[in-house]
Order: sequence, then structure tokens, then C-alpha cells
Amino acid sequence: MARWEPNAAQRLANAALDLFAERGYENTTVIDIAQRAGLGKTTFFRHFQDKREVLFGGGTMDELLVEAIAAAAPAATPLQAVGHALDAAGAQVFTPARRAFIARRQAVIDANPELREREALKNLALVASMTEALKRRGTPELTARVAAELGALASGVAFERWSRMTAGDEAGDDVGAAAGDGFGAIARQALADVQASMASC
Repeated sequence: MARWEPNAAQRLANAALDLFAERGYENTTVIDIAQRAGLGKTTFFRHFQDKREVLFGGGTMDELLVEAIAAAAPAATPLQAVGHALDAAGAQVFTPARRAFIARRQAVIDANPELREREALKNLALVASMTEALKRRGTPELTARVAAELGALASGVAFERWSRMTAGDEAGDDVGAAAGDGFGAIARQALADVQASMASC
């Protein structure tokens, strides 16, 4: 019987980020990660398919956004449903406790072309999933695609703003939110900014 390892997934993720920063992504193996975390290779593969999935986390975000869009109020517009999904991402993924981890993860991705490509593909998949979720709410296909694309753009803008903010500091004129605001509030502001920019085009 396999021995239960408390917090194994997070231990593996932290170990992976440490090693990616020290040695580079290409020079780090699954065995290296497991050993640094004090775990076995078998435990690693119970949580992740390969070392890339330490950074990209399978379908967690995809499922979260789809479920949140489905749970939005029936009268919500497509963009309001997308905003509800961004709120959910802020509550469950982009939390203050995970800010340092997410920043380290992004630094690893930004330094590696293969990982940047993987992230771009994952973002395309998220847009497709949000589009399908909106269509299931009765949104026409083109409207659903536009709302999903705008939501992805707003999410990217919000992530940049959220990543730059530190507690107690002013956010800056381009952020439009207080430094203490969570990701959900920042994403809502970013979505409003994107809509306003479209109106002025």
C-alpha cells in the first residue's frame, strides 16, 4: 500500500520551481524534483504527468472557469458570466497566499521558449472552453467567442496588474484598483477597461 504523503503536490511544485531557477528547466529531471521534495518518483507521477504539468496544472483552471460560467445568474450577459468566472479564479487560484509561487512560476515560463509556447496553447484552450460554456448558456457562437476572447484579454491585463502590486503600495494610474484589491476586483476593472477601449476604437 502506498504511503500517504501530506502536501505532496505542493512540495513537488515548490521543489520544481527551486530547481528550475537553479539549474534551468531543461536541466531538471522528474527524479531531481522528487528527490528535492523528499519523495519518490512514483509519488511524482501520481500528481503530475510530467515536469511541465508542475507548471500548468492539468485542467484545473479550465474546469474552474467553465463551472463558474455555468453557475452565473441566468440573466447575466455573456461578459457578466465571464466576469463571474474571473471572480472564481481570484477566489481559488490567484490568492494572496499563492502570489509568490505564481510569480516564480511565471518567471520560469518567461525564461523558456518551449514553456511560453505551452502557455499560449493552454490559453487558447481556455478561450475555447469558455466559448463552449457560453454557448451552453444559449449565447450565439460569435458572441460567445468574442466574450471569451475579451475575457482572456482582461485576464491577462489583470494578471500583469496583480503581479506588480504589493501590499500597502499604490497601484498606479494604469491599474485602476487599490493595492489591497484581490484578483477578482482587478479583473473586473480590467474587463471594464477593455470594454471602454473597444468603445473608443
